[in-house]
Amino acid sequence: MLIKGVRLYGEGDPVDILVRDGVIAEIGPWLDAASTQELTNVEIIDADGQIALPGFVDLHTHLREPGREDTETIATGSAAAALGGYTAVFAMANTDPVADNAVIVEHVWRRGREVGLVDVHPVGAVTVGLKGEKLAELGTMARSQAGVRVFSDDGHCVSDPLIMRRALEYTKALDGVIAQHAEEPRLTVDAQAHEGERAARLGLAGWPAAAEESIVARDCLLAKQVGARLHVCHVSTAGTVDVLRWAKERGTKVSAEVTPHHLLLTDERLATYDPVNKVNPPLRTESDVQVLREALAEGVVDCVATDHAPHAPQDKDCEWSAARPGMLGLQTALSIVVETLVRPGLLDWRGVARVMSEKPAEIAGLPDQGRPLAVGEPATLTLVDPHATWTVRGSELASIAGNTPFEGMELPGVVRTTMLRGRVTVSEGKVQS
Repeated sequence: MLIKGVRLYGEGDPVDILVRDGVIAEIGPWLDAASTQELTNVEIIDADGQIALPGFVDLHTHLREPGREDTETIATGSAAAALGGYTAVFAMANTDPVADNAVIVEHVWRRGREVGLVDVHPVGAVTVGLKGEKLAELGTMARSQAGVRVFSDDGHCVSDPLIMRRALEYTKALDGVIAQHAEEPRLTVDAQAHEGERAARLGLAGWPAAAEESIVARDCLLAKQVGARLHVCHVSTAGTVDVLRWAKERGTKVSAEVTPHHLLLTDERLATYDPVNKVNPPLRTESDVQVLREALAEGVVDCVATDHAPHAPQDKDCEWSAARPGMLGLQTALSIVVETLVRPGLLDWRGVARVMSEKPAEIAGLPDQGRPLAVGEPATLTLVDPHATWTVRGSELASIAGNTPFEGMELPGVVRTTMLRGRVTVSEGKVQS
């Protein structure tokens, strides 16, 4: 396969990339005139100034299978991921039944391989049934065919400090990482919106920033003491950024992610009471959003993760208090990063590769993802048209569900091609089976 006229990381003059046997074989100008003369059946991709980036890695995806295939399946979620430029996703454990044992994680892993559009890595639950009472079978999940190394009770906080410390100790021995949903549950009983003036005016019970920040501070102290790795899910407040900076300066092995919606949307969206804007943690203030953008650019927050959370219509088209929290994110993530960080000059395209590919692959310990675009490396990449725009329509996305808060928005940056180890999974916006 020959990719013609592409700009690596959006830098320099366009070059050609020759892919052979799933590996980048050559990079240079006008390869079709020299290096491919002896080749036959060469497929040509005319990139015409598009930007080549390493395939994206999402540490936080809800694929809903098993149990809620009415909202998403591994097949539809994988298609959405590939269309968004992703080549690997981590499927969260809050399925039904919960992925708290080797049988379930191996099912998810096998089904991902059968679909084959992206590498699907199951996340194992930290506690049995996500109940926070007893550690799940961390060792057996790690030793299973799925090779689980990321564990999370996402959707629920591991709020018991003793359970959390034991989990950190176990995952240290397994060379794994705990991905914590930071939410002190006693501070968020019946909470519906970011605690502040707007929630009070709307009559919605407040969700204090301290509910997140206090757990992050506690867990950073535990991780430091144990010497284990901690990953903080969906950071949403400026105060959490302060805690992360403090912990990293002291050598704590902590990483963190921010979602696209927390980089763009604020609690002003709640004025309509439209449950499509309900998410956990809640949308915060404009000042929080600005701090999160700067923290991602600086590296205090390490990466972008979608928290892709599809829901059935009956779980969203209802009154606010009864609605399930969550938003779609896989197909819109790149565009939101372009809108909030590339256009304002906070990140260049190499920075996009860092926060959407390289750092998440490093955090999860994926040796063949997030690799440099260089000769001898896997041809796992995405081609992006930086000048094109598209209009988001939930009904046209690959997910079964359509609960996107970006409905009707015109967003910049379009994924044209996604390639997984030399095999094209998306071509011109269409999934290749």
